[in-house]
Amino acid sequence: MLASHRNACKHMLTVWHRQYASSPATTKLFIDGKTRESQARQWIDLFNPATNELVTRVPQSTQDEMEQAVASSKEAYKSWKQTSVLTRQQVMLKYQALIRRDLKKIAANITEEQGKTLSDAEGDVIRGLQVVEHACSAGSLMQGETMPGVAKDMDTVSYRLPLGVTAGIAPFNFPAMIPLWMFPMALIAGNTSIIKPSEKDPGATMMLMELLNEAGCPPGVVNVIHGSQDAVNFICDHPDIRAISFVGSDKAGKHIYRRGCANGKRVQSNMGAKNHGVVLPDADKSTTIDQLAGAAFGAAGQRCMALSVAILVGDSQKWIPELVERARKLKVNAGHEPGADLGPVISPEAKERICRLVDSGIRQGANCVLDGRGIVVEKYPKGNFVGPTILTGVTANMECYKEEIFGPVLCVMAADTLEQAIEMINASPYGNGTAIFTSNGSSARQFVNEIDVGNVGVNVPIPVPLPMFSFTGSRGSFLGDCHFYGKQGLNFYTQTKTITSLWRKGQVTSKSSVSMPVMQ
Repeated sequence: MLASHRNACKHMLTVWHRQYASSPATTKLFIDGKTRESQARQWIDLFNPATNELVTRVPQSTQDEMEQAVASSKEAYKSWKQTSVLTRQQVMLKYQALIRRDLKKIAANITEEQGKTLSDAEGDVIRGLQVVEHACSAGSLMQGETMPGVAKDMDTVSYRLPLGVTAGIAPFNFPAMIPLWMFPMALIAGNTSIIKPSEKDPGATMMLMELLNEAGCPPGVVNVIHGSQDAVNFICDHPDIRAISFVGSDKAGKHIYRRGCANGKRVQSNMGAKNHGVVLPDADKSTTIDQLAGAAFGAAGQRCMALSVAILVGDSQKWIPELVERARKLKVNAGHEPGADLGPVISPEAKERICRLVDSGIRQGANCVLDGRGIVVEKYPKGNFVGPTILTGVTANMECYKEEIFGPVLCVMAADTLEQAIEMINASPYGNGTAIFTSNGSSARQFVNEIDVGNVGVNVPIPVPLPMFSFTGSRGSFLGDCHFYGKQGLNFYTQTKTITSLWRKGQVTSKSSVSMPVMQ
């Protein structure tokens, strides 16, 4: 009887160990400079988009955990704001070197969790790294303004000062780049930061936090929480958070902007897009077709700056067969596989939505000249794959045009003239990005001057500005007063104090005056 009981206990222990070993890893919180296990009761399963195998479980951070994160950032701010600009700059100098060292590791994590190809994932990290490199010039960026002798014996000087605790809410499509648009600029200004990465791929942010520790950033200067709507609302409502940076969908962006502003916070909100590429007949055909295919289908179309609409002007409409052939040659595969041009989309739900919008376009009269909806990747039959898809004959009243598809789908429209193409783009509610392909400088100049879009490319298909400039999406693609990174990004994360000093030379006699002072 006793032996039987022992055997039963041994069997139960063996089963328990097997279950424990096979249970997925959990994504940790990052609070006060340390990773810690969440005490969450609700978890979000994260699946590899190429296999739909479980990778990790992401916690819905508890109220107490989120409060701890803010308290940690608030406490760290007391000393971080007092550090010299040189000290912050040195942290960023070390940080950029560490990110470059571990670039491939971070990219591999992005490919596993988000699905994009390894080369594209490396580009994701590099474009974020460039913002960190720009932040290394903190000594110049943080300079204020001064004017001695602004009036008799009077000097004026203005300083840039930090705001306090800031927050960043990042999307799934750029797990490294977007967080790096946010907290490095906040930190060099003397702020602290709360980051909520996408619950769909938080791994890159967690790796960036480990490197931030290694760079010597003090505990609490950046904290990471996880979750979805409750975490977003917490950030919007918490009285100690002074500013919110957001990149993502229209619905979430409008909600965050309204709720954050209602609570007295600064908010910058980059939202949806419908980016048009205008092709003139005088453009270099081969180069333009390559650029259209790369900008439309790269990253499986999951870029806020993807060229999802091509407006072919005049005789360039004859290039459609060659565009189809170029797109057909793109290789769809798991992102880590050699030679893959585009990987899967983020989830089965995203794939279903993409296919539904393509269906709606066909029902409303568009022609599907290249159909990637039924693609099967032999080695990964359970993956969320959609191949390059091209719809021609698209008009502005179609759902596939009005909605941001966020997949590898190119809508092709026709225009007789450049003026007509400009009118079509300006009639769209979005203003994130656009591009013109031409060999005519006069046409390019007309386009640049007349188009109502924030980021414009001339023979540049994805005109995301480098970080010494700002990302300037406009109209329905952005809410707020100051854009991301560059000078506007620093303006967003700082406030200005202006000091006017009067030191009279020699003995001065004066009398009281109740009139408005007029400087002489």
